[in-house]
Amino acid sequence: MSTAQPAILALEDGSIFRGRAFGADATISGECVFNTSMTGYQEILTDPSYFGQIVTMTAVQIGNYGIAAEDAESSGPKCSGFVVRELSPVVSNWRSKISLGDYLRTHGIPGISEIDTRALTKKLRVDGAMKCCLSTLPISDADAVDRARSWRDMAGADYVKDVTCAQPYLWQADAVANYNTPYLPVGTTMNALGVPAKKFRVAAFDYGAKHSIYRKLVHHGFEVQVFPAVANAEQIREQKPDAVFLSNGPGDPAALPYIYQTVKGLLPDFPIFGICLGHQMLTHALGGSTFKLKFGHRGGNQPVKNLETGKVSITAQNHGFATDPKSLEKTGAQVTEINLNDNTVEGLRHTSLPVFSVQYHPEAAPGPNDADPLFTDFYKMVEARKAGKI
Repeated sequence: MSTAQPAILALEDGSIFRGRAFGADATISGECVFNTSMTGYQEILTDPSYFGQIVTMTAVQIGNYGIAAEDAESSGPKCSGFVVRELSPVVSNWRSKISLGDYLRTHGIPGISEIDTRALTKKLRVDGAMKCCLSTLPISDADAVDRARSWRDMAGADYVKDVTCAQPYLWQADAVANYNTPYLPVGTTMNALGVPAKKFRVAAFDYGAKHSIYRKLVHHGFEVQVFPAVANAEQIREQKPDAVFLSNGPGDPAALPYIYQTVKGLLPDFPIFGICLGHQMLTHALGGSTFKLKFGHRGGNQPVKNLETGKVSITAQNHGFATDPKSLEKTGAQVTEINLNDNTVEGLRHTSLPVFSVQYHPEAAPGPNDADPLFTDFYKMVEARKAGKI
């Protein structure tokens, strides 16, 4: 019998889920969402795109392989709380340094286990993502529901400012050798680490980027100069990069005009590749618009069809907003990929500029590597631009 203290998860519609506490002793509010990944809970916890959200894992048991420092996607957990069906009582992994419960406790993140995550997920799918309150402290049901209802809506929220870097910096290729040989053009010269010998400098906007993104860029032939979200177009031009990268991040893309005005200013001058929030920033920079999804796409099993090739890829995703395809009709951009579950936009490409983006995470971590060749496409685009071919 567990000796853990009781915990409560209250939704804004008045629903109450009772379970057992783990992690930190705290009461927090946020947006309740679910992730369908079977593994990769540490990468999910440390993904800055989850800032302000309480994440429910649909996999039955979580925590069995503990926490390994090298698997973190940022400086620490960025979600507000964590919900699981069963917290593994055993940690078995030679790389693990700490248990999941102790890790969350160290970082002040509360968790709840022993609740019916299947019922919770079905509710979120039917009624949509909801505001909620998670408490591992003594609290009444009424107080918890009130706290959930009074939390700020995700729509209209700028959380990028909470997770972006403070100053520009050069990303160090700390784990390049851990990646398999990338998909590269025939004849590409490689160095001893399996990285293209010819390097291009990319200015990468940090809207809440995962470390794996920078590692992938380095492994596919880029020197990565990271810039905070508030950097303007002139600051980027001063560094004379060969290309610009737009990262993932949290919050409502429509609430970030200072970002997409900067992107708009860079469009004529540089090849640009955006993912997730970066894709949405490109949408707005081109004159398009975005909308909030009912419950979002979060997990490592989202099917995406490329409308140009007919190829279907299984992708890793984490987003609650999407591009309105009708808003792109007069922007010079065309939809290149769609989600096969709901036909939402998953990719776009400008018809005359060397600019493209995808809604999903090609770096995965966790997830499948079907979309890894997109980094090669970016490299080839920059190479062609430097050669004067585009």
